[in-house]
Amino acid sequence: MLIGVVVKQIYVGNISYSKSEDDVQNLFEQYGEVLSVKFIKDRESGRFRGFGFVEMATPECAAEAISSLEGNEFDGRALRVNPAKERPPRPPRDSW
Repeated sequence: MLIGVVVKQIYVGNISYSKSEDDVQNLFEQYGEVLSVKFIKDRESGRFRGFGFVEMATPECAAEAISSLEGNEFDGRALRVNPAKERPPRPPRDSW
């Protein structure tokens, strides 16, 4: 259990390319209500990049999912499951 950390957004890495957002949602639903699952795709190719984010309904569910799933094998790959970090603001991209 993560003590003193309030997390509802979870980073999930090292996801097999054969898995879908529904597969990941089903995995995390064992620990509580899943509000959303979002896979990150490459801007140029549109291909899944092997990681995504899961939002849980409560911090307690998220903490349990993180502690239970970190390092567990999912379709032959050891998952990386951590609290999601706030993305720092980025300057606008120059358009050509």
